Amino acid sequence: MPPRPPAAIAGLLAAACAALTGCAGGASGAASTQASQLTLRLGYQPNLTHAPAIAGIDRGLFRTALGGGIRLVTEIFSAGPAEMEALLGGALDAAFVGPNPAINGFVRSGGAALRIIAGATSGGAALVVQPGEGIHSAADLRGRRIATPQLGNTQDVALRSWLRDHGITTDPQGGGEVHIVAVDNATTLQLFELRQIDAAWVPEPWASRLVDEGHGTLLVDEASLWPGGRFPTTELVVATSFLHQHPDAVRRLVEGDVSAVDWLDANPASARAAVNDGLRRLTQKALGTAVITDAWSRLRFDPDPLTGLLQEEADHAHAVGLLGAVDLHGLVDPSALNAVLAGRGRPTISGTGTAG
Repeated sequence: MPPRPPAAIAGLLAAACAALTGCAGGASGAASTQASQLTLRLGYQPNLTHAPAIAGIDRGLFRTALGGGIRLVTEIFSAGPAEMEALLGGALDAAFVGPNPAINGFVRSGGAALRIIAGATSGGAALVVQPGEGIHSAADLRGRRIATPQLGNTQDVALRSWLRDHGITTDPQGGGEVHIVAVDNATTLQLFELRQIDAAWVPEPWASRLVDEGHGTLLVDEASLWPGGRFPTTELVVATSFLHQHPDAVRRLVEGDVSAVDWLDANPASARAAVNDGLRRLTQKALGTAVITDAWSRLRFDPDPLTGLLQEEADHAHAVGLLGAVDLHGLVDPSALNAVLAGRGRPTISGTGTAG
């Protein structure tokens, strides 16, 4: 067969492209669509206290709420301060995080960098101690080593505040009458089992794992330290710049959070199984039935950020030397949450974080 002239080859290629919906045109269209799609980068942690994030992501509730025009990219963190570093550094647009890292980020940025836009979880943190070591009170912890997830995270502040209330001194360098060490939660369990630490103040499911797998003793359920047993554990925060530039995306993100919380509340048995599957995916280890049942009983899922308690959280951090005296006015922006709640015919959240 004689060779085809260049024009004929070009014609055949053009026809082939047309048959395949257009080579150049299709690629250009896909690139254009991708370029026009907004990306929302969301951080969260593989803890039961982040169950709304885990369930909302794995069940596609955030994807549905965000719609086709917003691409969700997620990243896992071991503790809140690391999340805040990422958000303050521009690597995240939003994050599920404890109140104390959120407060610290707000203060460090002069109130400019972030806003709490909704709640997610309250409760679910405890101090667990080694059995058979004579630890029955705060006084028995003098000279002991206690683990928390990270310096300045919500459980770290809670431990230091509780010790201070009992006349026991600590300092950010691990000194004082009690030696507090920052250890990621998985390593804390290993150290506890090896009896290399005496206690740990950790979020769920790690508190229940220390009890059920590490044979520890629950000394303090943090809920017992707060009126009505409610205290903010996980908040949904967003970078202020993202909030200002993309308010509709933020409202949709909150829509996903509320949908996730509602689903967890309405389907407790299915929710435990789904979140456990999510933890298996994130950590390569599922929780035992006893662990997840015990841990779940100490959790409450709620989109209310409990604004009225945030100043108390800040006061605790200030009292233990981790934060200066601050005014948190402007930290919480409930406008997106209230729009979502009103759209569902539900009570909105007041400036003090209560329904009204």
